[in-house]
Amino acid sequence: MQEQPHVNNLENEEFQQPHVAALFSLVGMSITAIMGIIGLFNNSFILASALFIASFIFFLGYYAFKKFNNAALSSAIVLYSLYILMFYLIFTGGVENTGPLWIFVVAPVSVFVHGLKRGLIDLAIFIVIIIAIMFSPTDVIAHAVYSIEFKLRLIYSFLTVTFLSALYEYSREQSYKNTLELSKKYQQLAHLDPLTQLSNRRDALHILQREQARAIRSKEPLSIILCDVDYFKKINDQYGHNAGDVVLIALAKIFTRNIREQDCIARWGGEEFLFILPQTIAQNANQLAEKIQQALHGHSVDYEGDKINVTVSMGIEQFNGSSIDEVINNADKYLYQAKNAGRNQIFPKL
Repeated sequence: MQEQPHVNNLENEEFQQPHVAALFSLVGMSITAIMGIIGLFNNSFILASALFIASFIFFLGYYAFKKFNNAALSSAIVLYSLYILMFYLIFTGGVENTGPLWIFVVAPVSVFVHGLKRGLIDLAIFIVIIIAIMFSPTDVIAHAVYSIEFKLRLIYSFLTVTFLSALYEYSREQSYKNTLELSKKYQQLAHLDPLTQLSNRRDALHILQREQARAIRSKEPLSIILCDVDYFKKINDQYGHNAGDVVLIALAKIFTRNIREQDCIARWGGEEFLFILPQTIAQNANQLAEKIQQALHGHSVDYEGDKINVTVSMGIEQFNGSSIDEVINNADKYLYQAKNAGRNQIFPKL
């Protein structure tokens, strides 16, 4: 089983939004509380009461995140309480009809908290409601009166801020996606052999350490096979290095088809491959080695009209309380015995 590359910490950005929403709830709580105190000094008791209620609701949003770690609830409390506060300020006019000027904070907060698509839907509903409030007849519903010029300019300005906020959020999301994709590619380069797309030596050592620790905990067997392509130098000399690359790619595919899901194959270096076989005793590893040799028997690699026959030599070793270096060194010794015995051999004979 090839280990999936670890994703860079950039993925944690999705967890930053709830923290920002919690921070915004603290800021909103503080600002509305201060404005409420100012309202008391100005004898605007109804406005002050509304601001104190808003401050308390913002506190609830912060509490929901810190106490219950409920980011969705916290964000919803913060955003929709902000909407209600804006509706109130537009309806009453706030201090000397300046209440509507606070609505410009809504657009960037909406697209940040709920993302581009959901944020724009929320903003569309928000715009419809504020238009309904401002343009409804005062003889039907008593509300603050604004001039036509003020209302139109307020809506145009808000739409402009909404467009700029959406554009920024779109650019931020695209930049994040591109950066994350680039990060994943770098992670793959760090863990995979670019030619065969198998694990590289570094990744194989990491997997070996993990599987060794698991084998010790579960008291299950763990074996490895060190495999070397026979007469690989002759292939390069006779057909060229490109042919050697084609052979390695073909072998990687054959090896991958013949292993289990929990197994791992790595390009150990040059023309050497390492098989990591969890829950496998040496005798069963030997059976896998024989299966691979049978798959290679009579199989040839096509390269520019030439048929290249390939064989491999293999050394097998099982973990028995030994270190990783000792097990690999023992498998390497068996591999050389197989090559000295005429190649296309498996050692030890089990």
